[in-house]
Amino acid sequence: MSKAFIAAVLQDSLACTGVAATKAADDLVGAIVAELKQECGFTLPSFGTFTVHKTKARKALNPRTGEPVKVKAGKTVRFKASPVLKKAV
Repeated sequence: MSKAFIAAVLQDSLACTGVAATKAADDLVGAIVAELKQECGFTLPSFGTFTVHKTKARKALNPRTGEPVKVKAGKTVRFKASPVLKKAV
């Protein structure tokens, strides 16, 4: 799924222009990112829950050379599907 797909669905369901649908899709993605940064997660009922988890610093291997490489600590987004979504799929 892409922002273009979301914009197309919005355009069809709201009968608005492509520019307005693209702006709405951009605003939706921006709101999701802002909520993840501020609250470290959010829930869409009947869809699922997005949460931000911290990852520890670790060592990995360079696939080309096989030499060890340090990977910095960071954050990742995880998704847990709701039972309604699991049942629908």
